[in-house]
Amino acid sequence: MSQKLIIITGASKGIGLAIARRLLLDNFKVINLDVSSPEKQDTDIEFIKCDVSLESDVLQSFQFIQSKYPEIYGVINNAGIIRDNVIWKMSVEDFEKVINVNLKGTWLVCREAVKIMKQQSFGKIINIASRALLGNPGQTNYSASKAGIVGLSRALALEVGKYNISVNVIAPGLIKTELTDNLPPHVLQKLIDAQPQKNIGKPEDIAEVASFLLNEKTNFINGQVIYVDGGKSIGHVTL
Repeated sequence: MSQKLIIITGASKGIGLAIARRLLLDNFKVINLDVSSPEKQDTDIEFIKCDVSLESDVLQSFQFIQSKYPEIYGVINNAGIIRDNVIWKMSVEDFEKVINVNLKGTWLVCREAVKIMKQQSFGKIINIASRALLGNPGQTNYSASKAGIVGLSRALALEVGKYNISVNVIAPGLIKTELTDNLPPHVLQKLIDAQPQKNIGKPEDIAEVASFLLNEKTNFINGQVIYVDGGKSIGHVTL
């Protein structure tokens, strides 16, 4: 292969799109699995419509990819949703939807990727969690899904390490995306004020870490969680 293949879920916008564009600079072939079509067409990023929470969609997508490409170098599970509310107002539907997309979707894609990576005796998996895995009020569903991704990744790293497959986690903090752009200014400012560095991250900050982990020089990094959150995971700043 002249270009090594990377599969990214949820790369039609935001962090996923920033990662995809960064990896193009690294000369990777990039496939985007997303339930939504890209808002802006990047002709170098191949799009496959896929709802990662549906086993049938994931299976069909990987079958199609295997029919075109002999190897998969890496997979980045980025697809995720939020349905925030305090627990006494949260519906079972909103809890299950977040778990199904964020956690089950990551598990399904990991399962199919590992089947291929085992045969080729190499692969890199990066799962995108969130600083929210440490807990956020109003996010019992989201925090649970992201903490679950860490547990999934640690267990999987132990299972597949002997096949020369690494599994790592990136945990973003407050990142400027459509979600933060839609917050009321006073709410966003409160979040920024709680940051040790008093600022907000960019999707490109996450993309740089993904590029780092996919480099062949970082093959010995396995089973780790890398926080990209300006230090927020250390604690809340009140000064």
